[in-house]
Amino acid sequence: MRLASLKSTVPRDLLASVVVFLVALPLCMGIAIASGMPPAKGLITGIVGGLVVGWLAGSPLQVSGPAAGLAVLVFELVREHGMAMLGPILVLAGLLQLCAGRLRLGCWFRVTAPAVVYGMLAGIGALIVMSQVHVMFDARPQASGLENLLAFPETLINALAQVGPGGGLAAAALGLGTIACMWGWERWRPQSLRFLPGALIGVGLATLASLALALDVQRVSVPATLGEAIDWLRPADLLGLADPQILLAALVVAFVASAETLLSAAAVDRMHGGPRSDLDRELSAQGVGNLLCGVLGALPMTGVIVRSSANVQAGARTRLSAVLHGGWLLAFVALLPMVLQSIPVAALAGVLVFTGCKLVDAKAMRNLSRYGRAPLLIYSATALGIVALDLLSGVLIGFALTLAKLAWKASRLKIALVQGAPGEAELRLAGAATFLRVPQLARVLEGVAPGTRLQVPLANLSYIDHACMELLEDWGRAAQRQGGALQIEPRALNRRLEGRLLSLRGRAV
Repeated sequence: MRLASLKSTVPRDLLASVVVFLVALPLCMGIAIASGMPPAKGLITGIVGGLVVGWLAGSPLQVSGPAAGLAVLVFELVREHGMAMLGPILVLAGLLQLCAGRLRLGCWFRVTAPAVVYGMLAGIGALIVMSQVHVMFDARPQASGLENLLAFPETLINALAQVGPGGGLAAAALGLGTIACMWGWERWRPQSLRFLPGALIGVGLATLASLALALDVQRVSVPATLGEAIDWLRPADLLGLADPQILLAALVVAFVASAETLLSAAAVDRMHGGPRSDLDRELSAQGVGNLLCGVLGALPMTGVIVRSSANVQAGARTRLSAVLHGGWLLAFVALLPMVLQSIPVAALAGVLVFTGCKLVDAKAMRNLSRYGRAPLLIYSATALGIVALDLLSGVLIGFALTLAKLAWKASRLKIALVQGAPGEAELRLAGAATFLRVPQLARVLEGVAPGTRLQVPLANLSYIDHACMELLEDWGRAAQRQGGALQIEPRALNRRLEGRLLSLRGRAV
């Protein structure tokens, strides 16, 4: 029986691994360039993500590798601390992920508000577009999003000033052609060729056109052997972890990579009917992968939704497809480096521009709008903060607004004093009675006439804290001395909860 199962799954996994390899090849190199790193660094991360993390992963059909969501962060880290410090940062980030997985903290990384996550992805997508538009013109991107935006007219003028079969305009044409191919293939690809990725077709056609026309454009720089691309971690570099900024950078990398991985794993689970993801095991596997990438001097990795969805759609059944895709990457880089060296950098930039636009998800904005204006405000503030400041500041702005929204919601309390028969009244409370509403509640109680018998039902309260309860009890003792009384009805709340539980049990039966 087991042999029959293998015969049915192995061919599917083999085909899916080839599809994922074709999707991953241009993305690994493009994300490395967007991160300010050599393209070979992205390929190393893709190989580790397949051969190592694919085997250890808790989400069998998820594919790991370099992610566009971390490109902006890596670019900032390399610019501020140098490429040599990326290794120690990834080693520490990997250890943090590994410990979090072993401590079974995987589910807590999904507590992040969706508005913050979508806003973070939108901000990252905007930054990728702003930087890679310059790369499409064979120009060097600036350090920040605003600087890239302001410098674009100069990049365009310089490209227009160049004459000949090369330069900025020729590179831009290749990049735009790549984007057009990806967009057109996504809309009109034949059903029989659905397994071919648009990125590969766009990059392949751009490469052939550049060679046929002998265009003088920048091309991918890949070493003759993969070993030359490995920068082993030196023990002396670990001393840099004493710098508080490096420690903070490692924490941010661990958090962003973990959040993106686990959100991707949840999305992959919705695409298939196979085994569900073990989030803690997945987090531990990502930690091992980032630890190895730090030792090898490569890019950080996450679970990535584009390659994972391609894996599921291609018919993958087990983790073998993710492992084999890493093997195909290794074989291609080792045996055919000259093919990679002919790819125009502008074509890979076009892939990243298209990917960055997809990160600004209009559908996510529409979904958030169903829950009111606050999620849209958090989404917009997070994205704008990332573009105008930096990734960490934008995410912190999103968290701060989320906490402010929760505090405001928690402090909402409707108070109504309803007069009944002479000498009787009812204090109706609805919402959350917290210490923030003590002044308002005290003013209402001061308006109750002396000698009144006051009833306070708690059925409509979601929460009442010690400060409000103590205020009611103090008022009751004072009213009793004046001939009045206070009657709190907690049983009403208990009966309501019991009714809900019985209703739920009846539905379950």
